Amino acid sequence: MRVLLDECVDARLAAHLTGVEVRTVHDEGWTGISNGALLARAQEKFDVFLTVDRNLAFQQHVPKFRIAVVVMHCTTNRLSDLVTLVPALQHTIPNAPAGVVTEVGR
Repeated sequence: MRVLLDECVDARLAAHLTGVEVRTVHDEGWTGISNGALLARAQEKFDVFLTVDRNLAFQQHVPKFRIAVVVMHCTTNRLSDLVTLVPALQHTIPNAPAGVVTEVGR
């Protein structure tokens, strides 16, 4: 399973996610690309897009994309807050359906 971390997610979170291949928007050279264009590119190479952008579901028509979107809800996007969601993410990532926004930590 291939996971793409949004640029607003601390890249160090990748080290805490096991059993999946994790890349970042920065790794791919896609920094600064709008969400719609980003999801269109990501769906060709990744299974899951992981973000803290709570507005993404309202800004994009996610069902038109062949990628699962997982939105993490936590106090901040600091690594110390994000790692508290790792157990839930380990369960959610492999089960997240494409074209659907799944929320974690709510």
